[in-house]
Amino acid sequence: MPAIGCCSCLRNVSMAFAIARFQMALLLKILLFWSVFKASEGYHGDLKYSFMRPATSLAHTPLNRTYDYIIVGGGTAGCPLAATLSRNFSVLLLERGGSPYGDLNVSRMENFHICLTNTVPRAPAEVFVSTDGVINSRARVLGGGSSINAGFYTRASPNYVKRAGWDGALVNESYPWIERQIVYQPKLAPWQAAVRDGLLEAGVSPFNGFTFDHVFGTKVGGTIFDRRGFRHTAADLLQSADPENVEVIIRATVQKVLFRSHIAGKKKKPRAVGVIFRDEEGREYKVQAKGEVIVTAGAIGSPQLLMLSGIGPERELKKWKIPVVLKQEQVGQGMSDNPMNAIYIPTKKPVVQSLIQTVGITKLGSFVEASSGFGGTENSIHCHHGILSAEIGQLSTIPPKKRSLDAIEEYRRNKRDFPKETFMGGFLLEKIVGPLSKGHLSLNGTDVDKLPAVTFNYFQHPRDLQRCVNGIRTIERIVKSKRFADFTQDNEYTMQRILNMSVKANINFIPKNTNDTTSLEQFCRDTVLTIWHYHGGCQMNKVVDKNYRVMGVEGLRVVDGSTFHSSPGTNPQATVMMLGRYVGVKMLRDRLGGSAGV
Repeated sequence: MPAIGCCSCLRNVSMAFAIARFQMALLLKILLFWSVFKASEGYHGDLKYSFMRPATSLAHTPLNRTYDYIIVGGGTAGCPLAATLSRNFSVLLLERGGSPYGDLNVSRMENFHICLTNTVPRAPAEVFVSTDGVINSRARVLGGGSSINAGFYTRASPNYVKRAGWDGALVNESYPWIERQIVYQPKLAPWQAAVRDGLLEAGVSPFNGFTFDHVFGTKVGGTIFDRRGFRHTAADLLQSADPENVEVIIRATVQKVLFRSHIAGKKKKPRAVGVIFRDEEGREYKVQAKGEVIVTAGAIGSPQLLMLSGIGPERELKKWKIPVVLKQEQVGQGMSDNPMNAIYIPTKKPVVQSLIQTVGITKLGSFVEASSGFGGTENSIHCHHGILSAEIGQLSTIPPKKRSLDAIEEYRRNKRDFPKETFMGGFLLEKIVGPLSKGHLSLNGTDVDKLPAVTFNYFQHPRDLQRCVNGIRTIERIVKSKRFADFTQDNEYTMQRILNMSVKANINFIPKNTNDTTSLEQFCRDTVLTIWHYHGGCQMNKVVDKNYRVMGVEGLRVVDGSTFHSSPGTNPQATVMMLGRYVGVKMLRDRLGGSAGV
């Protein structure tokens, strides 16, 4: 009996150790999961700015002061501008979207496409379709476009800086302020290395190495994704703000800018004195500015808000019975979007996921970039993705009277037969400089939540179309390069077949002449997409002056991509962030001189 008892004790001890090991393993897994979850918020861990809160909190704890500056839009320009001005003055930053922190679809590079295709009401990316029929996205999150884009970082060229009338020395101070905080050198993915070598073999030279500068040839640019694949956004720049001088209110949708009459010289001028905004439960709040209201709501939001506030084309304001504060015919004009055409390159085997790292800057008016690795599963390729699905885009190839749910279902069945090589390859992207084609923006109603109607007139200007053709021909030379032989299907796919495959797979609502490519010009028109670089609507010297003050009123500025006449560099985010810092520093120096401390 005693022996049996001892064996029983040993078994119990062994079981206890086994349970302890299981518990320890489980604890380690939980800790590992927690660390990964926390890391998903970036290097700032569980950062919740002490000065950031949702608009609904104002019902219980209202704003209790008047601010020197009210900034409307916590986006790519608004965040660095708020951080800079707060060093010396009180700032209220109002953002209609939520926080990017803790959202894995924002933070993780591998979830880039998921973020853009998320169409729930409060998603960080708000989908819209231009009147041209191209599906586009508008940021609805703190950090703006830097929270939902492909992360590529490159400066504007010296010529662009000169044309914009900027102070070159201050520009060269402002870019590094951004770069020190959120920009990284990427670890070059295999697909990106192949594109680099293919570009050089195609004659897009010299190789300029890793650089932020915009120079002709082939280069590797910066990225706001760190080596772990975590995104760092313009919202991170708020870490440089004075927490005692700034308040950030998220989910706060500004309805209009408030004005009162102001004597300027011998004339009465409207002066911006505050804003009305709404929380997500519909409660309205009014807040006043001692100094200025600065609109940084982007190329869609800024011209829309000016019109809703009574500044815009007289006919447009009267149409919606908006009281006229200032007749300004140029608000909403000069809208442009750099058209992109994507060519799918089937590969022998799946390639590592990468976003934009390598770029070819040609002298023919086009840029060539690349991405690789479909982020979804093989099953998701054949799923219905709502408005962003190929099923919907395919309707544009069918005469209007024959468009039906049955037609969508037929395409869905046929999509199952798409060769899997189509979806496991990489992409070569062609984007044109400028562009020269211009469009316009108009209201769809007096509710700020109702997206305005935007027309970009892609390829209306013949030089834009020629630039696209030049870019496609450059891509053809890349595909034929020796370096690409390591990836592609050993000449199984001819360039003509690749182009035809792209015509079928591209998603837009533009009526197609055919599913086969008859000319490169037609391919450009049929397969046009956006790379989210739209701009204009409040252009410099038309709506704002060189200091970004809205002409004809006092106390109001617009500081964002809506002021651009053309897109800077190969990706505008670096320059939009720089602009926020640049204008902030300039305002402080103009107001305080040497005591500004910046």
